[in-house]
Amino acid sequence: MLFKSKKIPLLFCFLFQLGLTAAYSQKEVAKESNIADKPLFRDPIYDGAADPVVIWNKKEKKWFMFYTNRRASDSTASGVSWVHGTKIGVAESTNGTHWTYKGVCNVDYTVPNITHWAPDVIEYKGVYHMYLTIVPGIFEDWYHPRYIIHLTSKNMMDWKFESQLKLASERCIDASVYQLPNGNWRMFYNNENDGKSIYYADSPDLYHWTDAGKKIVSDRGEGPKVFRWKNKNWMITDSWRGLNVYTSADFLNWKKQEKRILDEPGTGVDDQVVGNHPDVLVNEDKAYLFYFTHPGKTPENKGKDTYETRRSTIHLAELELVNGEMICNRNKAVEINLKKPKK
Repeated sequence: MLFKSKKIPLLFCFLFQLGLTAAYSQKEVAKESNIADKPLFRDPIYDGAADPVVIWNKKEKKWFMFYTNRRASDSTASGVSWVHGTKIGVAESTNGTHWTYKGVCNVDYTVPNITHWAPDVIEYKGVYHMYLTIVPGIFEDWYHPRYIIHLTSKNMMDWKFESQLKLASERCIDASVYQLPNGNWRMFYNNENDGKSIYYADSPDLYHWTDAGKKIVSDRGEGPKVFRWKNKNWMITDSWRGLNVYTSADFLNWKKQEKRILDEPGTGVDDQVVGNHPDVLVNEDKAYLFYFTHPGKTPENKGKDTYETRRSTIHLAELELVNGEMICNRNKAVEINLKKPKK
């Protein structure tokens, strides 16, 4: 008899409201789950993740992030030897929000005490191509040879050596490969022997390269990244005071934007210093900037060489175009749900 009382409508309303609240909460959780981690990723082995590049792995159906892995946690490393002696690390993600460590790349190119730096990875006709900076040894200072090699892979973890590229000098690093409108390929790279300026080489097929022998960006900078977004051709370089931004109509003559991005410290965890060596992923017309920081390189730590000043973490921000100028609010939470490429 109790269930015939007026309490039934009240109970029904309560349960209905409870259901709505639960559904709303689930939507909020789902929405919040698309907010990228801050920092985005830390390497669990040496805590020295840097120089990220992000690409879709068709076989795994996941996003792969390749990165230079520095031995930040190695207390026995003297000088700058801690930035040497490691292979390229790999992290993976389903949609770009959360990244987990996968391992290191297996590269069938060996010299004693080999060092792998700053990969660029692209996919073309079912083959993955990596252009990798090689330092032939572990050194305590910066003044030693380095060069770029070409590798191919079917699975993004095991890489076959194809060739060593003949470029402008014996100290060339940081390849960025882009397919030009005419179908040919252009590699932008940093020539350390010419004022840390940006040079380029061209190829019809990704295997045979002809160096132009001249610089196209004279400003000091490294880690060039070239991409097309919002009907413009862009290049971003790391000037160690933030990131320089350039545009070009022909991929040869580059106009520098007056204002840099990531030159002012952010407020997020591990992001309160300048941003370094980026990758840009354009996905469904949004441009996501992957970059790294040295969180401990704050003004009060100037001149110190410790684990805290060596360690590096990877971050994510979204680029915006305002009145024709590229801007980047690194303090803004990034909602991201990467979709696999259409081709």
